[in-house]
Amino acid sequence: MRCMQRRAFLRTVGAGGVAGLGGLAGCLATGQRAPRLEHEHRTWRDYSTDWHAPTDPPTTDVSVETIVQQLEIPWDVAFAPNGDLFVTERVGRIRRVAGRALQTVVEPTDAVDATAVPAEPDDAGYWETWWLPGGEGGVLGVAVHPHYPDPAWLFVYYTTKTDSGPENRVVRYDLDAPNPTASARPIVTGIPADAVHNGGRLRWGPDNYLWVTTGDAGTPALAQDGQSLAGKILRVQANGRPAHDNPNIRGRDRRIFTLGHRNPQGLAFLPNGAPVATEHGPDGRDELNCLDAGRNYGWPHARRPTEYAEVSDRYPRPLLSTGGSPSWAPTGTVFFTGDAVPSWSNRLIFGQLFGQRLGVATITPASQSPPPGDVTFDADWLHDDYTVTVTHVLPALGRIRGAFQGPDGGLYAITSNRDGRAKGENLPRAGDDRLVRITAD
Repeated sequence: MRCMQRRAFLRTVGAGGVAGLGGLAGCLATGQRAPRLEHEHRTWRDYSTDWHAPTDPPTTDVSVETIVQQLEIPWDVAFAPNGDLFVTERVGRIRRVAGRALQTVVEPTDAVDATAVPAEPDDAGYWETWWLPGGEGGVLGVAVHPHYPDPAWLFVYYTTKTDSGPENRVVRYDLDAPNPTASARPIVTGIPADAVHNGGRLRWGPDNYLWVTTGDAGTPALAQDGQSLAGKILRVQANGRPAHDNPNIRGRDRRIFTLGHRNPQGLAFLPNGAPVATEHGPDGRDELNCLDAGRNYGWPHARRPTEYAEVSDRYPRPLLSTGGSPSWAPTGTVFFTGDAVPSWSNRLIFGQLFGQRLGVATITPASQSPPPGDVTFDADWLHDDYTVTVTHVLPALGRIRGAFQGPDGGLYAITSNRDGRAKGENLPRAGDDRLVRITAD
């Protein structure tokens, strides 16, 4: 699972401050025993150490098929091992998609009120209504237990109000319960929340731990606070306790895998198990980072080329940084291994909100030649083990909230055109928001 740069790796190993990522352990859920989960990433079905980055550019000729439409700000998608498909809507629902029909399975009763703009607003300037009720909060990430439907557990990340202010939390629901909404069992609470920078992605990793991305809640200093869960990547068991081999660093909450993040909203895993995260930057400066256990990713101290140079190896350098160019606002991402679009296989696919398109990224080891793309990231202040090339596709969909792979090898995406920020020709229109399937022409 290593993605650490060569020069930093030797120094960190010598310091002896980070635990390894192997081993087996049972996973006991609060009040109910779950099937035993193996926590060795090498047993992951998709694990590979000999995968190769593509050398040809990805095709831009693809077709888009709408699966369901008229959603209200869909935020995340989770495929269960048995093929069940779940979609969250930021306005307060989790839906199961059956064919082209939708069934509401959970409605968190304590989620903040969030609303969506009409699918066809009559005011062309409606997109300037930047802050709809709920801000960037609401019902966000979703993940299903690796052994679903036994147990039929759904994990949801959402924003709620407490006596001490808003917070984000991860809650587990049992879909086999007579009333799944009433089965709510919080497993991670106290994640700072605000109108902005709530993070929110949930993913089960190849290690069968639950990974959680959190934003800095609009307070950059929290990202450096080892006792705050804001601006972090968390790695926990199904009951919310720390992963057994998480970094054990004095002064840090044991649930923290990495810190120093601004607003990470995408999380995926390379074939060797290495985790990568997309992250929103200030004034552009969006990043793609490869995550090493225990490391500090620099926000708010490092974001510009000169800042990374000045701090030397204190902070891992990003695989990709958009620099001072217009923001992409990269979101949900997947390392695609399916065959729906063959030339996109073994590439990282991610949505772009501000960029209003899909990004297809090739991550090429430094010893190989990268394929051509719309933009290449190989500056000397970036990660020295890889070159990343990105091709932009599908601008007609508008604000793409995320890309996802189904168990059948299919590729899917969701839009967020009804969140009040779509602009230009991508204003909400009849049918928005939607879940789509992408295939090669």
